[in-house]
Amino acid sequence: MMRRLLIAAIFLGLIGSGCAEKKEVKPEETKPAQEQEVKEKEKAEGQKGPEQITEQTAKVESKEIPSKSDEVSGMFEDVFFEYDQYDISDNAKSVLKAVADYLIKNSGQKLLIEGHCDERGTSEYNLGLGDRRAKAAKDYLASLGIPSSRIDTISYGKEKPVCSEHAEDCWAKNRRDHLIIVKRKK
Repeated sequence: MMRRLLIAAIFLGLIGSGCAEKKEVKPEETKPAQEQEVKEKEKAEGQKGPEQITEQTAKVESKEIPSKSDEVSGMFEDVFFEYDQYDISDNAKSVLKAVADYLIKNSGQKLLIEGHCDERGTSEYNLGLGDRRAKAAKDYLASLGIPSSRIDTISYGKEKPVCSEHAEDCWAKNRRDHLIIVKRKK
């Protein structure tokens, strides 16, 4: 009998030691594992996480820019500015006077003023400076009797240079307002 008890004890001991100990799993411990699993699944499926907003994806203005087929570019000279300035020069005033005369005679036309800068300075600074240049031209045209509702502005900062050399004469060509007549949609 003793022998049977000893065999039973050994048998139970072997069975008991073979079973894994149950561990209580807390919800907090599963969260990082679940997050890692979701990330791996997204990566495997080619999905991206939340989109990062960069300078390239940020919109300068929410206005709809006309399509190229609606624009008449090159009708007027560009308005040029001194380095780091947005004051309307006497030469610029004569160009803008010609634009105002055209707009008065052609009431069905609108104007888009693009503000541009040279490559010096940060993109953010140049976007602001280009905006001030375009708005200075818009304000001058408004003082000549053109309703501001017929004039849109946008700043491209240093993103659309007409000259790419690293010299003052080239930079001077990039410090400008480009004037585009926009056909009104019927």
